Amino acid sequence: MIVLRLPASLSASWRDLKYALWLPVYLVSFVLLEQVVDGSHSYWATQLPLDRLIPFQELFVIPYCMWYPLLVAVGLSLLVRDSKGFRRYMCFLAVSFFLSELIWFLIPNGQDLRPPVMPRDNFFSRWVAGLYSIDTNTNVFPSVHVVGSIGAAWAVWDSCPFRRKPALRWGTVVLAALICLSTLFIKQHTVLDVAGGAALAVAVGLPVYRHAPLAALRPRRHSRPMENPE
Repeated sequence: MIVLRLPASLSASWRDLKYALWLPVYLVSFVLLEQVVDGSHSYWATQLPLDRLIPFQELFVIPYCMWYPLLVAVGLSLLVRDSKGFRRYMCFLAVSFFLSELIWFLIPNGQDLRPPVMPRDNFFSRWVAGLYSIDTNTNVFPSVHVVGSIGAAWAVWDSCPFRRKPALRWGTVVLAALICLSTLFIKQHTVLDVAGGAALAVAVGLPVYRHAPLAALRPRRHSRPMENPE
């Protein structure tokens, strides 16, 4: 009888997948909440006068949709290379995403910024229109796009295997910033939604990654060689 044994590191990675079991629960509850609050019901409109000054720019649909591969790529990388980092990442996402849903349930909200007619007809504007058709304009405060982007960047900066890859770390930060901005330019979220998402990410991230902001930026100290006494 032939018994196939996985390498110890790979076997441990598969065991860590149990920390992602919250995801199906979140997705189901998200769909249910989308049915509870929609455009036909009253909700708190989160737009501010400042939001009217932000132009619609359909090209930002590209970084907006990069949110999905970013979260998955960071999760898979941590799963394989940093078990503890993966657990912290899953903890951050689970707590912050479910808190977002709790806020949506307690304070039904939405925004009324989507253009009734696209100002331009091109591939990217049709892409945005497709997003509008599958994603409602409700349950926007706080923005989970912002929460997830900050969480992904924070997880990369926290992880030891990425400490010696500054290009990757800063690239993740830039991509996360572009994703946050994209929510404004394609009128998926308001300034208040973005600010709420950032505040929630910090509130959850500080206890989860309490060592990361200082440890990641602190220069390494090198011990001095002992001087021979004269």
